[in-house]
Amino acid sequence: MKNIPNIAFESKEQTKDFEFLNLANLFARIPTISDHNPTEPHRVTFFALLIVTKGTGTHQVDLKEYLLEAGSVLKIAKGQVHAFQKNATYEGFLILFTENFVLNYFSKSSINIISHLYNYHITPPIAKDEKLNEEFLNQFLQELEIENSYAKKNIIAALLELYFLRLERKSQHNKLEGTQVKQHQLFIQFKNLVESQYTTTRNVKDYANMLLVSTKLLNQVVKFFTLNTAKAFIDEYVVLEVKRAIVSTDKSLKEIAYEVGFDEVTNFTKFFKKHTHTTPKQFKETV
Repeated sequence: MKNIPNIAFESKEQTKDFEFLNLANLFARIPTISDHNPTEPHRVTFFALLIVTKGTGTHQVDLKEYLLEAGSVLKIAKGQVHAFQKNATYEGFLILFTENFVLNYFSKSSINIISHLYNYHITPPIAKDEKLNEEFLNQFLQELEIENSYAKKNIIAALLELYFLRLERKSQHNKLEGTQVKQHQLFIQFKNLVESQYTTTRNVKDYANMLLVSTKLLNQVVKFFTLNTAKAFIDEYVVLEVKRAIVSTDKSLKEIAYEVGFDEVTNFTKFFKKHTHTTPKQFKETV
């Protein structure tokens, strides 16, 4: 299995936090990209927005295949493992931006709302709205073609932020009212903690203590957003990280086991088999 490195943000235009790519140009460049093969699974350290304007195809995100067609928009979050279709012919655009771009140029009030869009735990990464995409791309391309660079990033961010908010409004998952807003904030805090602390603990009580809430309340909140328990959420995230590591690195299963917080490989194997009905070794042989 090839060792596929984490891919950091590197803009062709030498910007540090944003890039807009025509997919036709990107697909033509794939054979010349030396640090990784975009058609093989690789983890990104930035955010991506794939908008399809013509044709059909597929795209893999965290080992799942998503069908693409005109009007599709696929959201790829920082930390996810994804891969482009081999010999893809569909047309569209890819927008890349870093977390710093969001923090520096998006309004604070919108960041919490927009976090839904890249919360792949509770919302599907793919959506479709051909009219919205067309309106957004027309404005976006017009702005990019303007030579005057004054406040350019601010305007680009404003257009992107508005597009996200309109996508958010269409989502059926995000009609939060009253106390649900606070519950969502708690869920996001829990999610962030799991992503940063899962190698240290998989115990729900530990996360409840860190969040200064009861395990009962934490379970209620997590179940509201995911239809599952906090423990199930933690375990599913660990399984996802294990799968990501197996797919995107040449590390041994023993190394992966230790990195995700298991002292014994046997416990690691039992945990993975319990949740996937296959062993890590068997899973590795299939990818």
